[in-house]
Amino acid sequence: MLLFAAGFIGGILNSLAGGGSFIVFPALLLAGVPPVIANATNTFAALPGYISGAFGYRRDILRYRTKLIPYALAALIGGFFGADLLLRVDDAQFSLVVPWLMGLAVLLFAFGGQISRWFAARSSGTVRNARIGAVLLLGLLALICFYGGFFNAGLGIILLAFFALAGFGDDIHAMNGIKLLISVIVAAIAVSRFAISGSIAWFEGTIAFIGTLTGGYLAARLAHFIPTAMLRISIIIYGSVLTAVFFWQAYA
Repeated sequence: MLLFAAGFIGGILNSLAGGGSFIVFPALLLAGVPPVIANATNTFAALPGYISGAFGYRRDILRYRTKLIPYALAALIGGFFGADLLLRVDDAQFSLVVPWLMGLAVLLFAFGGQISRWFAARSSGTVRNARIGAVLLLGLLALICFYGGFFNAGLGIILLAFFALAGFGDDIHAMNGIKLLISVIVAAIAVSRFAISGSIAWFEGTIAFIGTLTGGYLAARLAHFIPTAMLRISIIIYGSVLTAVFFWQAYA
């Protein structure tokens, strides 16, 4: 019941404002799943929300079809090596890193809009169109996806900032759609890597998976009736408290 409820709430949050990992990942830890496996399982549980969201934005995504192949390759490479790195650290090492990753994810969630606007104001057409600029952007995207393969929380916010830098302007629907598509690729390749090594708690993950799918669908139907501004504030407060708890557990 705990895992289904966490997945259900996480699915709602991901559909409306993001931040579902702040609910699902700690719930997996409370259920007794070791930290590294809990992180891998959280990526598995988040996958259905990414897929359904990307499908909903399919028309907006196709307007940028020329960018999809290089972006997909960067996501595959970065996501795979990020997931591979996760499997090379033990639970004790990962537990020391988790508070910093959670703190980073909370900051990105809280200030993601300002970060995106900052990048948008400083991006230029000459950088976008220059060959060296395109290569550097792909390298940056691969690094972002490396983070996503290692630790899923906050990936969407970083991707939105990247798209502002890459010159998507105010096309927020396309940015959200391609963000979700890249998240699908990163999560899928990471889950494949985790599955091969036996690093997913399938029983616990499937319960959270079903909850995420249910909550995401319900939120999509009721989105207009839920005040997302208050929801964002609540997530930031909850994420901050959770980060402090993780710091206390890891370093006290």
